[in-house]
Amino acid sequence: MSEARNNVPLFLMGGIMIIYALIVNTGVLLPLMKSIGTHKSVDLQVTMCFIVGILGILTGIVNSIRKPQNTVLDRFFLQPMAGVLLLLSLAMLVRWYVEPWVIIGSKALKPIIGFGIYKVLNLNYVVLGLLVGVIITNTVGIPKFAASGVKTARFVLKMGVILLGARYSFAELAKLGVYSIWLVGGFVMGTVFLVLWLGNMFKQPKSMTGVLSAGMGVCGVSATVAVAPVVRAKSEEMAYTIGTILSFGIICMFVFPTVGKLVGMNPTQFGAWAGTGILNSAQVAAAALAFNAVDIATLKVAEIFNITRVLFLPIIVLVLATWFGKETGQKLNFKTVVIDKFPIFILGFLLLFLMSSMGLFSPPDHYKGKYIDFSYNDRTRITDQEWATLNDALDTGAIMGADATQMAALEDLRKQHQIAGNFDDRNNKAVFDKVGRDRMTALESILAQLKAKKIEMSKEVKGVVDHALKQVHKKSKTIVTLTDCMIWFFAFGLIGLGMQITKKAMAQAGGWPLVIGLISGVTKAVLSFFVVLWFVKEVTLK
Repeated sequence: MSEARNNVPLFLMGGIMIIYALIVNTGVLLPLMKSIGTHKSVDLQVTMCFIVGILGILTGIVNSIRKPQNTVLDRFFLQPMAGVLLLLSLAMLVRWYVEPWVIIGSKALKPIIGFGIYKVLNLNYVVLGLLVGVIITNTVGIPKFAASGVKTARFVLKMGVILLGARYSFAELAKLGVYSIWLVGGFVMGTVFLVLWLGNMFKQPKSMTGVLSAGMGVCGVSATVAVAPVVRAKSEEMAYTIGTILSFGIICMFVFPTVGKLVGMNPTQFGAWAGTGILNSAQVAAAALAFNAVDIATLKVAEIFNITRVLFLPIIVLVLATWFGKETGQKLNFKTVVIDKFPIFILGFLLLFLMSSMGLFSPPDHYKGKYIDFSYNDRTRITDQEWATLNDALDTGAIMGADATQMAALEDLRKQHQIAGNFDDRNNKAVFDKVGRDRMTALESILAQLKAKKIEMSKEVKGVVDHALKQVHKKSKTIVTLTDCMIWFFAFGLIGLGMQITKKAMAQAGGWPLVIGLISGVTKAVLSFFVVLWFVKEVTLK
């Protein structure tokens, strides 16, 4: 009887999943999904819920008719399945409902508070999933039936880190230029070693110091997630690191533009400083636009430096793996560090990184598998209705404030129905590509100046320009698939990790991570400020 009761959660959650899939399949929820922007995932929702629901019910049936045993099947599948279903259900709730509603609420509050909470606090599925896990474990607690499944979170998180490797390549790093590589590389490594030194001085656990050094030195949350298993960081240590990164980033987002204006930084200098000193990508973009929203020069430089920092992640993973092996008392040699103690999942990460660098997923010189496609084809064209909207606006002079280059790009978009080089130059790839990129840059600057209210145009015309720009961006299907899987692994794993962060554990962690983070963050921000002013005068962006 007790065994049957233990299987009730499996039957209940499995049944709810199937019922939800049937409801979504009828289209009843489509208006709601359109209002929150998740209608494109309808097929995925139906498929996932059907598969997971059926799997849950079948597992419950097998558990009911089969005596529990200490087999691989029992330990790794039958026992944890109820907890796995719970984490999956919560991950789906966060991805399909919680995150979209947070975005909507953030947009509604922006006119009142002056900024988007979603972007500033980085309230994406990563942070929200972690918060959901923390709230559950510190209120109702982890259900007894889910305890075994929650323990799978770290394994699933490691699978996500492996897939993260497919989003980087050596070729992208090489094309970013000597300024970004040397400047960012120096500050990434310098910050990592500074945090390690501070952690040792303040007598902090090696795991806490290791994960904080990666988060503060490289790229914030992504680096924290990637390095945590390498240094065996606890869940609360990850939470402290993420909290420190986001808190410091919020301060930087407001301080950086003010300081940049006061000292008279040019767009290139400020972009280099923001991309080096601010960790969160959304906060880098916000600071760059706050400094200069009239054109995109500042934002472009900031993102190039930001991308460079992110691409140092594989190197930092190797450095910290070696450091942790040494600091934990192991004799440092190839066998102990690389074979015995080196995390196997990091080998998977590096394997996918090398495969990406070799161009097996997409051309290696395109960051995260994103192409810029200026070819003449139907896929890159705007719609006939959009063309008519643009045509009327140009004929009636409804676009005010654009300069000659911007107007020429709009006229060419009307002429060709798409962003591309000159048709006669299509056999000369270099010339054709440059003309297309110049026109793309001009259209991007229109949207930036529209945001700064330097250009006047209707929402309909803005939509045409925005869609035309999106049409030239092409993504590798392989990278898209791997990224989607990575997102779900992270969503699942971080909810499980959040469930392991108790009030007691947080209280025991103390406030030293914040102190170390602020010291290292301020040091990097100040030193990079002077280095940028001294060395970075102008960077030519290709």
